[in-house]
Amino acid sequence: MSSKLRTQFANHLTVLRKAPKTKDAYLHAVSGLAAYYRRPPDQLTNDQIQEYLRYLIEDKKLAWSSCNVAFSGLVCFYRGFLGWNETRLSIPPRPRIRQLPLILTVDEVRSLLGATPNLKHHALLKTVYCAGLRVGEVVRLKLHHIESDPSRMLIRVEQGKGQKDRYTVLTADCLETLRQYWRSYRPEQWLFPGGNPSHPLSISAAQRVYGDAKKKPA
Repeated sequence: MSSKLRTQFANHLTVLRKAPKTKDAYLHAVSGLAAYYRRPPDQLTNDQIQEYLRYLIEDKKLAWSSCNVAFSGLVCFYRGFLGWNETRLSIPPRPRIRQLPLILTVDEVRSLLGATPNLKHHALLKTVYCAGLRVGEVVRLKLHHIESDPSRMLIRVEQGKGQKDRYTVLTADCLETLRQYWRSYRPEQWLFPGGNPSHPLSISAAQRVYGDAKKKPA
């Protein structure tokens, strides 16, 4: 995909207010298609697009969630951005697959936290479980999102799922852990900064914290 076309599509996704992660995934989906045929994506036929989707499913054996993102990204590019109608681009509807979330028991959460001696990692995981946050939400927390006034005791989550803001409960136990963490690390902007303090901890790094804790005995 040419840099000009990529920039135009990226701008289109920005106007649609797609989340950064979704935006990157859609751009990657179209770039992958273009690289597969070594041709500009706006010059491909419906049959070629269908064959590429078959390749993702049968040959690459991508997980359904990954295939679904690719499908959605291509539909957004061809129908939403290029304006192709259903006659020019015919992608069959995908079955909706719902997976139940893995819910840990109280003992499992206690074991997970007990296996995390690093105070920053411990505080991050406790915030996730005490406040019911998604990984993408916890890494975007800033210091001013923690409302520790006794009459409030809330955590403000900005641009969560569905690009909506909301509040969630800040427990006394979580607050005490965050205070210990702040006294030791003194974060200035992001509650959980990455290697570069001007940037938040990445989602992948936070996921590794969780994965490492699961592997360790309490």
